[in-house]
Amino acid sequence: MRRRRYLKAVAAGSTTFALAGCVGGDDGDDDGGSSDGDEGDDDTEGDDDTEGDDGMEGDDGNNFGLDNGVVTIGSDIPYKPFEYRTEAGDLTGFDPDMAEAIFVEEMDLDYEFQKTAWDGIMASLNNGNFRVIMSAMTINDTRDEEVDFSDPYFTAYQTVIVIENGDIDSKEDLRGESVGVQKETTGEGAAEQLQEEFDGDLDIQSYDQITGAFDALINNQVVAVINDNTVNAEFANENDAVVFLEGEGAAEEAGQDAPDYLTLTVENYGIAFREDDDEFREAVNDALAAVKESGRYDEIYNEYFAG
Repeated sequence: MRRRRYLKAVAAGSTTFALAGCVGGDDGDDDGGSSDGDEGDDDTEGDDDTEGDDGMEGDDGNNFGLDNGVVTIGSDIPYKPFEYRTEAGDLTGFDPDMAEAIFVEEMDLDYEFQKTAWDGIMASLNNGNFRVIMSAMTINDTRDEEVDFSDPYFTAYQTVIVIENGDIDSKEDLRGESVGVQKETTGEGAAEQLQEEFDGDLDIQSYDQITGAFDALINNQVVAVINDNTVNAEFANENDAVVFLEGEGAAEEAGQDAPDYLTLTVENYGIAFREDDDEFREAVNDALAAVKESGRYDEIYNEYFAG
């Protein structure tokens, strides 16, 4: 297994929408992705110079029912490189930059991220705690029963990272071992599919945050972590002892220009909306299409994944 800058490998296909299913690097936030404690609403990030009161209006002239033109966004933070805090405490990442491009630059609205635990994030959306979810969320049939999704804005692979020069050199070597995942994610689902493939001979350790799974790998409590390729790549790039498990998989089977590591699934990310929010969802889809057509999408993508 070769050492490499893995984030360069995920750049393939970015000119349509990026190729990379659900939550976690560590940005130093000790409270993980749970609801804000002493940070309160300080995970708010928007354009302070944008007056959002007169944002894009719906057909009924009600500004999509937004308070002061502000789109509230539920997101599980940290999940580097999609949403995380810098050393200075500023919220950044692919999703915040996409929110800026979609809501501020295209729709003349403002936005605010609300730090929300992944477990229960869709229920929080449907309870009206925020207007949308923008948190590297994979579109799938189960979630589609609870929420509606925008058009895809990112494509993801579920992948496996292991300790370099350890005992795991192939997917088959995982049989009978323990793997770490984050609860309620498509990484957990991919591990369950692998468990079924192994006739139950796989122990799955599920953690509230992906940082818990990463810590378990470093501490030899699990032999592998199954998670999104870009988030796994971020962790592998920051930890010399960690590498991707190589092999062919779902991406090759789908005929995609796949990376040279094992891919268990191919998935798409979307922005999640309540099921009765069709007018706003359609307007966001129009704005997302404009971001892609303008080249702004590729600029944002290259900042986080192609360098």
